[in-house]
Amino acid sequence: MAEEEAEPVRRPRGWAVVELAREDLELLALADLEDRIVALEAEIARTRAQMDKKRAGRAAADALFGGKSN
Repeated sequence: MAEEEAEPVRRPRGWAVVELAREDLELLALADLEDRIVALEAEIARTRAQMDKKRAGRAAADALFGGKSN
């Protein structure tokens, strides 16, 4: 009998943020909460950097092809 391989679970975009918001913060120690803020701030910075890259790419494409950027 052959073992069946489990299909990987596909989660929708934004899944991690929703799960993070559901976490019970009451269970975390003060140091854990501080660490969480540091990690979230780093993720915000990473997200903003990606947004800047996308805006720059869009602006370059608009300049090349004469489009209008939003």
